[in-house]
This record gives sequence, structure tokens and C-alpha cells, in this order.
Amino acid sequence: MASTDYAQMMKDMMSNYPVDTSSMENLAKSQAALAEKMSAVAIEAAQKSTDLSARWMQDTLSKLSNVTTVKSEPADYAKAVTDFMTTSAEAAAEHVAAFAEIAKRVQTETLELMMAAGKDMSEDVTAAARKAGADFATAAQAGAKVVPTSVSTNV
Repeated sequence: MASTDYAQMMKDMMSNYPVDTSSMENLAKSQAALAEKMSAVAIEAAQKSTDLSARWMQDTLSKLSNVTTVKSEPADYAKAVTDFMTTSAEAAAEHVAAFAEIAKRVQTETLELMMAAGKDMSEDVTAAARKAGADFATAAQAGAKVVPTSVSTNV
């Protein structure tokens, strides 16, 4: 009784159906490009946020120096603190709005990148599926030519 070597049979069958790995390579490249663009957006936002925070702190410290100077009248201390608090509240509103603009820009750029990536991936998947279908059809036709049309069995 002869045993069937299923491993060899699978190898033979798979060798008749060539696999094109270029679509996987293209997918990896497009994913790396997307990651690079997303990182650039995040890094730019972090730099702008850091710059904004530093300017806000410098502005606050420069205004604080007026509060810490010696005053001739006790009422001048109250006025200095009130002025500082007023300008600080105005500056806070301006800086928070600037942070919101940075966040809005990051959101917009991220959405644009994701939409473009989705379109590119859709096109890549469609092209890969068409190529795989054509390769499969070609391999199936080649396999059909090798298989005999009639098999006789002598028992």
C-alpha cells in the first residue's frame, strides 16, 4: 500500500499558483509613508504648542514683575494685582484659542491624510485583487492543460 505524501502534493500545487509579493511590499511602503506624514503632523503640533507655552510663560513673568515692585501706597498693591489678574485672564483666553487652533489644524491634517491613505489603499487592494485574479486564471488555465481530460480506471 503506497502512502500519499500530502506535503509534497501541497508544494506541487502551490508552485503552480505563483504569489506576487509586490502588493504586500507596496502596502508596507504606503504604511511607512503614512506613518511618516502622521509623525510630521504630531511633531509640528508639539513644537507649536511648546512655543506657545513658552511665550505665554514669558509674557506672564514679565507682567508679574510689576506686581513685585515696591509701591508707595497700599492701594497700589491691590491695583497691581488686579491689573495682573485682568491681563492674565485676557492672555489666557488668547492662548487657549491659539491652542485650539493648533488642535484644529492637527485634526484637519490628520483627516486629510487618513482620507488620502484610505483612497490609496483602496486602489492598491483593487489592483492587487485584479492581478491575483488574473494570475490565478492564468495558472488555472495552465493547470487545465496539464490534467488529462479522460482518466481510465482498470480495476
